[in-house]
Amino acid sequence: MSVLTSPRGKVEVVHCRRTESQDIYCIKSLIRKFTCKLFGKINIIYLLEKANLAVTLCNDKEEIMAQATFLDYPNWNVAKQDDWVSVFRELDSDIPCTPLNTLFMHLFVAVDEYSVGCCKEILRTVYKVVPELHFIFLIVPSYMSLGSTLVTVFDQVGNIPCLTYEEDFAVHICHRHSHYPQLHIRKARVEDHDDLMPIFMRYDTILKETYGEYFLAELIEAQDEENHAVVCEVEGTAVGFMSVCSRVNMQLLHECFDLGPFHGLCFPHPDDVLESPQELSVRRSQDAELRSSSQGSQKIVEESQEPVFPDTMENIQENIAKEAASEEALTAVQSGNVSEPEDIEKLSDVSTGYAQDHHVSSRSLASLLLPEEPVHFRPIYRGASAAFCIQLFCIDEKYEARSLDFMNFVFSLFSDKNFCVISLPHLTPEFILIQNFVKMVPFSTCTLEQDLYVFHRAGLLKSIHIRFATLLDTPGVENLVSTLMLNKSILEDLDHYNKARKDPDGTLLQAFVAEVAEQIVGIAVIRNEMDIEYIRSHYNIEDFIYFSHHQREEHGHMHHFALNPIFRHYTKFFLKEILRLGFKSCLYYPVYPKSREGKFQNPYAHSLTSALHYLVPVRPRRQIVYPLEKLGINAPSKAVSKDPMSYALNHTNRKLTLEPKITVNAKIIVVGASSVGISFLETLVFCSHLKFNNLTLISTHGLPGKKLLDTEQRKFLASDHCFNNKDYALMSLCSWVNVVVGRMTGIDRAAKHVVLSTGEIVLYDHLILCTGQQYQVPCPTGADISQHLTNREVPNSSQQRYTGKVPCNHFTLNEEEDCFKALTWIRNNSITTEGNVIVYGNTIDTYTTVETLLNLGVSGSRIHLVQPPPASTITCINNYSVESAVADALAAAGVTIYRDAILAQWNDGLHPDPIYSASFTTPTKPFRLPCSMFFSFCEKNVDYETFKALNDTCLVYDGRLVIDTNFHTNDIAIRAAGSLTKFSNRYYSNEWTHSNFSSKEIGFQLAAAMLHLFDPTLEPVTEPPADLDRLIPMYKGAKIQGGILPGSYHYLHIAKPAIPTPLEVQMAQPNYLLHRAVVPGPVPRSFY
Repeated sequence: MSVLTSPRGKVEVVHCRRTESQDIYCIKSLIRKFTCKLFGKINIIYLLEKANLAVTLCNDKEEIMAQATFLDYPNWNVAKQDDWVSVFRELDSDIPCTPLNTLFMHLFVAVDEYSVGCCKEILRTVYKVVPELHFIFLIVPSYMSLGSTLVTVFDQVGNIPCLTYEEDFAVHICHRHSHYPQLHIRKARVEDHDDLMPIFMRYDTILKETYGEYFLAELIEAQDEENHAVVCEVEGTAVGFMSVCSRVNMQLLHECFDLGPFHGLCFPHPDDVLESPQELSVRRSQDAELRSSSQGSQKIVEESQEPVFPDTMENIQENIAKEAASEEALTAVQSGNVSEPEDIEKLSDVSTGYAQDHHVSSRSLASLLLPEEPVHFRPIYRGASAAFCIQLFCIDEKYEARSLDFMNFVFSLFSDKNFCVISLPHLTPEFILIQNFVKMVPFSTCTLEQDLYVFHRAGLLKSIHIRFATLLDTPGVENLVSTLMLNKSILEDLDHYNKARKDPDGTLLQAFVAEVAEQIVGIAVIRNEMDIEYIRSHYNIEDFIYFSHHQREEHGHMHHFALNPIFRHYTKFFLKEILRLGFKSCLYYPVYPKSREGKFQNPYAHSLTSALHYLVPVRPRRQIVYPLEKLGINAPSKAVSKDPMSYALNHTNRKLTLEPKITVNAKIIVVGASSVGISFLETLVFCSHLKFNNLTLISTHGLPGKKLLDTEQRKFLASDHCFNNKDYALMSLCSWVNVVVGRMTGIDRAAKHVVLSTGEIVLYDHLILCTGQQYQVPCPTGADISQHLTNREVPNSSQQRYTGKVPCNHFTLNEEEDCFKALTWIRNNSITTEGNVIVYGNTIDTYTTVETLLNLGVSGSRIHLVQPPPASTITCINNYSVESAVADALAAAGVTIYRDAILAQWNDGLHPDPIYSASFTTPTKPFRLPCSMFFSFCEKNVDYETFKALNDTCLVYDGRLVIDTNFHTNDIAIRAAGSLTKFSNRYYSNEWTHSNFSSKEIGFQLAAAMLHLFDPTLEPVTEPPADLDRLIPMYKGAKIQGGILPGSYHYLHIAKPAIPTPLEVQMAQPNYLLHRAVVPGPVPRSFY
């Protein structure tokens, strides 16, 4: 918030925000004739679509006071979009403008009365949100004056001619130091104590309470060769403080974090052990093969990996010194003794593989970029430590955007160190300083409650240059991508670009390299997006762009992107330059699902982009299923109606290149890959302005959607139609979610971790329980049927748990993996030709399983459908007509149905593995069936291990896990949803549970309830009145159930959320027919 005062003394409280589409009408109202003469005729919508940064200034009533738009190339056609640097360097060689530190103002409008104050406030904000920015140029016709507003902030530097007609344009410049200068950094002095303490106390009082009132003065006095304290000052007043130390516990860091990409933060040593013996032998054989196929290029690569000789280092240092001198010219405030990086001879040797999204699980897409680390092998680093650490850091909020100004000075204090590290509690919001650091990946065994961030001294270099690749860059690119598993694909596309500028199918290719100190540190390959009609029709791309304002050739398709992790903080700049140099406005990157057989994606997949977290995931559109044959010439074009392999789409555009994401480091652990859990994760992942670094799913079989069963096959289980394999492919949760394959066996609420069946632990800040309910192995009553017992004479075992060994031919189907296992058993044991199959249960899954068995070729005479006594008067289908049709189909197929039968024994009470026979009791006489395969679909219940974990940790359990209306259990850090749960008795609504609602909507509502904890853009949640807190939420999403029933009936039941009641009772309601879309006719001719 800032205060503006008009010449007449009026006061307005104003704030800046990003320009939104609804601002366009007000912006147009502020445009004057003078504005059009100054900036030309402007299409506001088009300009905002192509702008890198658009800022709106509003007052406290949200009325628009001013707006400015900035792009990364000049207006008025005075220079080409991709080649303006040389023009402006010739204009004034003393201005070291680069694409990194320069923007151009394309529009400024303001309320006349406050125009000067608005202009200065917007410029101050722009320099604050873009720390690398040093110059803003304004280009106007030479015969035009800037007016009374802009002339106060811009200075003319010269004239340049127009490219298209004979007219000169005046070039004006605005410098950073006039609005938001760099900070002066120096060693701390004891007298700085009084300036700094108010800043410390504003954020935290723990240090003062722990170490005393003068802890800061004592820390400053204790400086020596290993410990230093520095401050930043403005007009002689200290406004920030940093304490650094050269003592770092390297052993602890090596045990807890994967530091391989930075060589363990140590100097290389001859005795370093970087690979396991198996990997080393494979690497040697690959190297030998590579030498034989490409000796020349390999020789260049090997030479580049040798240590840089002193004379070479002197040349590099000369270049860096020149850059340092130019940096000093950028500001009127000097930053003290500047130490530029001294040791960058191995920028390209740092594993670029780590530059991939380093928050993604090694089981996810990261496995496409990095070789999987052996379970037991950890590199051993014997060299000296090359890192120092930040112990204490604090800065006034007004100057926080200049936090990186500290780094030049502190590196000069440790000339023998190449890395700066800082560890923070993982719940600490990412402040501006560490946004320039690389967050290290912890090992799965790490139990530290802190995150580690690393910064290399070479990251201070501002001389990064993005340009088109040339043939001479090939050795440098080979060296850069040598550690990537898909490096051949990158090099092949680079070769296509160098030879023909096209890929084999004739599509235009563009390859870009990032260069620092004459070394290649990044590579990107894009092509024209040829399927843009398909993307527009199948994805909600218009959530991010106005499609009609982008030309077809402005849409690009990203194939590869790799950047040295030292320069990770330049990723957005790299993307911005790709768009500028390639004349693109949008980039798309598809992520294809992994195949089941191998660990690589399908052949359509590209190498994993290291920029994935800087792109936004795009939601797919719901599609119309067109009857193409019936429509004929009226059918939509093939570009829209074609059905290629599904993929998840990620996107960026010019508007997003300077828009930051809010990082959420909280450890959110989801237990159970149920529809509720998947919906919850989907909602979080598609929050485009949030970046969740620690989403973890614990599931018995990992993420669903592996396509274990062919799409044309019958499914053993009925579907709730929340998600299918295509939906999972369109989400690509594996790109954003860490996956732990295992079962939860315990929860330690005090230590806040989950215990797995393997004994490992997973730490959490927020634990989400979505395990649902599963079919359990039935417990036989043990009744001896030779005694001719009936159901009334045997004990009720429905609530008992089976504790014996589960027979190998007994199957309880709960997930696709279980179904695939059963299908494999059927094929491997000739079940289709011999042996009896018993299907035990009275749920809809028994019918779909019987239909699947019939479809697989199992004779109906060998299928026995055994139904236990119903627990309710409401049947699983709850429609007599459908049930009659299914019964007729079963009879026609020869399937025998046994009703009201209770499982008594397997193998007549002998060892049950495998099952050869099964005995049952009925209300009349018992019976015995031979058995080769036994399917159990008894009533679903909470898994025993889950129940025990919940019960042992003292979570309130009353038949199901008890929650309130906000999904909370009796532990504020543990939430639960789905059929695992029930509402607390204080709501007096025991008949309503999450089972009555759509699982997909429950997951969405759970995520919406939690987003208020992480998203500062949302309105704060207000507590409901006490009387409303007793009402349970009622959701409106339809509850769906469907499957293929015997007789090949395609069954689909769609209903609004309701307490289950018999169909006859529903039909007796006066509005029953009003709520029905279709009144079915005879079953054999109808679909249900």
